[in-house]
Amino acid sequence: MSAAEQMDRLTVGNRNSRELLIFTVGHEEYGIDILKVQEIRGYDAVTRIANAPDFIKGVINLRGSIVPIVDMRIKFGLGEPVYNQFTVVIILNILQRTVGMVVDGVSDVIQLEPGDLRPPPELGAMVDTAYIEGLGALEERMVIIVDIERMMSSDEMALVDASNRG
Repeated sequence: MSAAEQMDRLTVGNRNSRELLIFTVGHEEYGIDILKVQEIRGYDAVTRIANAPDFIKGVINLRGSIVPIVDMRIKFGLGEPVYNQFTVVIILNILQRTVGMVVDGVSDVIQLEPGDLRPPPELGAMVDTAYIEGLGALEERMVIIVDIERMMSSDEMALVDASNRG
């Protein structure tokens, strides 16, 4: 195979692969499209909003923009959140809105090849898996791949306007 053919093959492979930011909530690892991530910052106090759902911790002022903050441990029903030196807020740009999500930690950025993605499991009507794109199989790890736009624009979350989808 010539060097040009090898380059073409690498380019095609890279076009099909996806870069995902891996974060943890509880004992599970989740992945979201790195292109949706604006920044990662330490957890700071938030301003509570009256009558907001429990999983919406409140809002922060991020360089003049008011950003809602969602606690993913509460959203996923994984018990009381614990805020420590590993707790981070991932600031996302989704559907022309900025939203922050509190997670237990961020581990790394991975490349996921199409062959490494498995379909989401059928868990029945009791479990909402609409926002799960699939499971990433990486060596001994299983990463839950989340469609963060679908999750944040769901009726329950209503943090971004789904009509903005293009």
